[in-house]
Amino acid sequence: MSPVVVLVGPMGVGKSTVGQLLAERLGVGYRDTDDDIVGEQGRSIAEIFVDEGESVFRAVEKAAVARALAEHEGVLALGGGAILDEDTRALLDGLKVVYLSMGVEEAVKRTGLNTARPLLAVNPRKQWRELMDARRHLYEGIATAVVATDGRTPEEVTQVALDALELKEA
Repeated sequence: MSPVVVLVGPMGVGKSTVGQLLAERLGVGYRDTDDDIVGEQGRSIAEIFVDEGESVFRAVEKAAVARALAEHEGVLALGGGAILDEDTRALLDGLKVVYLSMGVEEAVKRTGLNTARPLLAVNPRKQWRELMDARRHLYEGIATAVVATDGRTPEEVTQVALDALELKEA
């Protein structure tokens, strides 16, 4: 058992929105590992970061992703930093993984100064560039397809992803 599609990409790129649309069009369930974490921890991801630190969050995230990959057969969206873990990347090997990408200007428009995004709390443009410098090659390394989201509606992104993966709608 494994997901039909796994979505990866930076925070704010639209993984949740596109994931739900993909699931509808493919006639399968949708799951988001960030939602799993919030549900099992009983607090927001930002609170986990502030209260416990990033390393504790990443350990919780790694377990949540492994569980979801083993249990879910539909569309699965991963948190933006999930791919930082080498074991997680290994679990994604051989799966249909779509990297949703966006440029820095689009990222700033979408995420702004949102304090619910702890890694972008100070100087979001600079922070986002640094995050992407560290993560882009990891996203690209595991991706079956890369879909740019800049200037596209969620419906357009969904169609491009379906076409790139050669998946047929239900």
